[in-house]
Amino acid sequence: MKKILILGAGTAGTIMANKLHQVLPHDEWQVTIVDQNETHIYQPGLLFIPFNIYTCNDVIKPKRDFIPQEVELIMSGIDVIEPEKNRVKLANNQVLSYDYLIIATGSHLAPDETEGLLGDGWNKNIFEFYTLEGACNLQKFLKHWSGGKMVLNIVEMPIKCPVAPLEFLFLADWWFTEQGIRDKVDLTFVTPLPGAFTKPKAASILGDFLDKKNIHLVTEFNTGSVDSSANKIVSFDGKEVEYDLLITIPTNMGDAVIERSGLGDELNFVPTHKHTLQSKAYENVYVIGDATDLPSSKAGSVAHFQADVLIENIQRAIDGLPLVEEFDGHANCFIESGFGKGLLIDFNYDVEPLPGKFPLPGIGPFSLLQETKANHWGKMMFRWIYWNLLLRGSELPIQAQMNMAGKTK
Repeated sequence: MKKILILGAGTAGTIMANKLHQVLPHDEWQVTIVDQNETHIYQPGLLFIPFNIYTCNDVIKPKRDFIPQEVELIMSGIDVIEPEKNRVKLANNQVLSYDYLIIATGSHLAPDETEGLLGDGWNKNIFEFYTLEGACNLQKFLKHWSGGKMVLNIVEMPIKCPVAPLEFLFLADWWFTEQGIRDKVDLTFVTPLPGAFTKPKAASILGDFLDKKNIHLVTEFNTGSVDSSANKIVSFDGKEVEYDLLITIPTNMGDAVIERSGLGDELNFVPTHKHTLQSKAYENVYVIGDATDLPSSKAGSVAHFQADVLIENIQRAIDGLPLVEEFDGHANCFIESGFGKGLLIDFNYDVEPLPGKFPLPGIGPFSLLQETKANHWGKMMFRWIYWNLLLRGSELPIQAQMNMAGKTK
């Protein structure tokens, strides 16, 4: 029996396990997926926990609930990948051989990469919300915070879900207004980017939102260190920003097994062909989701669109056919803007976010680059879609490639 091995049972790995189970003959192919954590976290929901919109239990379910019974699930850490030998050594001493390997090991926060970030202020007046623990700790802190200068700082790019920092600030503006202390809170966004977002057109619009909400923007700030004794962040060129409460988005890095295996760049992301999702180094190795080094967003929607392309390319590789170069960097993101409204952006490698209607041209119901209540409800409904359709590899009415229909330049 031939074998496909998937490393990582996060969003990307789970979708691929389900899609492979749907298309491959079970008497010819064994699909195995490896992960060391039993719990699956709905990462878009972490944003809502600090503001009591979700509880910590609202975003977790057992990973086993989303893996088909015929797919072998092994709960273990990964010691090393040996692509020259077509095998992977696990932390539990198992050795798994494969015909095709899919690396879906994701990314994680690396606060230890920034001098002083893990100092005395960590989880006292320095927090992150990209992990379940961090979001829940911040929820407890904000419940009793009476105000001051809140600084949200992106240490460096790339990061998971590049719009999440902006969403956090927009929700903070709403939350502190609801608590009656918005006039006592100074909100500042400190980013290494030249604007509020990675795409200039969207950055301009989102920058206007920051102005309207009285959120200060500090650009091109490359964080070098954190001085928790003086409550300030310091850039490599000596600029300083003081804070009473620091919300940090630390350096994001790929899994340590990528470094141990000699497969990654300086941030442990795997060099990947940007249109086929094949490893640049090994013909029978593919990479998906946050584990890639691609210039696309590290977001759940991207993993979904990549999976639609990768499932076709795996089948083509099995049949000895050339791979299709169909992944175009497509990303689709709801942006929660507070007060029961939201925005929506849709873009790819080459096309910036444009106004229009989505997913049905001229109809919607969602509006691109516009703040609407429908976009907010689209964001809130997505949790059900994620658990019940997306993770299970179901066909969704959104094509993998960006569609220009219904958009206006």
